[in-house]
Amino acid sequence: MSLDEATAILASYGVKPYFVEDLGKIKRITSDKGVFALKTVPPALGTDFLRHIQFLYQKGYNRVVPVYPTLDGRYAVLHQNELYYLMPWLPNETKEEHDDRNNKLFRELARLHTLSAREMPIRKEDRKEHYENTLLAIEKDEEFLVGFLERCEKKIYMSPFELQFCTYYNDIHQTLRFSKQQLEGWYEKTKDEEKIRTVVIHGKLSTDHFLYDDKGYGYFMNFENAKIGSPYQDILPYLFRTLKGFPKNRDDCIKWIQTYYQYFPLKDEEKQLMMSYFTHPTALLRVVQKYHKQQTRKKERKYTLQLQRNYWQLRNIEYVVRTLVEIDRQQKEQAAQAQAQAQQGGAQN
Repeated sequence: MSLDEATAILASYGVKPYFVEDLGKIKRITSDKGVFALKTVPPALGTDFLRHIQFLYQKGYNRVVPVYPTLDGRYAVLHQNELYYLMPWLPNETKEEHDDRNNKLFRELARLHTLSAREMPIRKEDRKEHYENTLLAIEKDEEFLVGFLERCEKKIYMSPFELQFCTYYNDIHQTLRFSKQQLEGWYEKTKDEEKIRTVVIHGKLSTDHFLYDDKGYGYFMNFENAKIGSPYQDILPYLFRTLKGFPKNRDDCIKWIQTYYQYFPLKDEEKQLMMSYFTHPTALLRVVQKYHKQQTRKKERKYTLQLQRNYWQLRNIEYVVRTLVEIDRQQKEQAAQAQAQAQQGGAQN
């Protein structure tokens, strides 16, 4: 962006820019009134973007980087088919470790979800249709996996990819079966309910979109993809990205989820639906399906490496899920014991 373009846009704010630093999607503006961040949003998303931010402010959630109004009260300026909006420039300087930053991120995400939570009506027929379509998709995935396994096992000499797949098959199938069980458990608990809990989801959760001011307070930015949805729609994409890579015990991920639960406890059925989506081996299945459809074996090494990487992610997810399920079980047992002791004490009195 040129200085002349910035001048034309910022005139609506009564701001005179001295220098524009192009940082990709965001421009750092040094001006007569301080340092600002100038961002764009596609016009098609502009109305919803601003509406969600205003809704959060009305609900008392102020950990969103503020959007400044123009002199005539608008919150964005249309320039060459792009909407531009202005925010303060946050220094984003912190000496925290990566894990502490993520804990703060998940704590603030829980607060955002708590303050924006609403019960929305849903027809039983719609819930049933979603369940049946998702269940059918899982069963088709199971059928494909079994068919591909049988095809591989019929060969005298398997390719490296096929041999690797056969080695992983039991783990993949167990994960898919667990995903199916969680989905069935969710539907059994909610099939007669006519409401569903929704929240405002950030839509692009990242530590890059969680900035700190000069006092050390964290603020969300980049709300262009915000929408009404379920909490897991913010949580799972972040975890999927984090759990890519070599096998590792991701205890830090477990800590982040526990931090989130502390401030915004999910209901059992919400956890079940989240775990169903979390454990579904979508990325791995996509690789196997692409391999199955290819006409040549020129990319054997590429597909084999992709399969391996996605299997590692699957095992990382398995560790996190298994640990969370065990923690949940222990907490329920402790709560039941405490209740039983309280009842016994009351009876004796």
